[in-house]
Amino acid sequence: MEISTSAFSSGLGAIQAGQRRVDQAAAGIAGATLPQAQQAAPTPGSERSTQAELAENLIALTVGKLEAQAGARVVETADEVLGTLIDTRA
Repeated sequence: MEISTSAFSSGLGAIQAGQRRVDQAAAGIAGATLPQAQQAAPTPGSERSTQAELAENLIALTVGKLEAQAGARVVETADEVLGTLIDTRA
């Protein structure tokens, strides 16, 4: 049964890491989309930098989503395996 506990822990860890990544990306997106009046005076290259930062955060958002989905799939699989082991032993 140690294997299934390890699989559950790994899946849960991946879900939590994905959630952290999504939270950080969301905060970055929110910060990058503040109205110009609230930000310091823009410089000529700052708009391009903001767009690049926004793109990086959108990618991180997608990676976080996929990481959480992969973790959920690991938990589902571990649950199925554990159910099969219990059915086999019963």
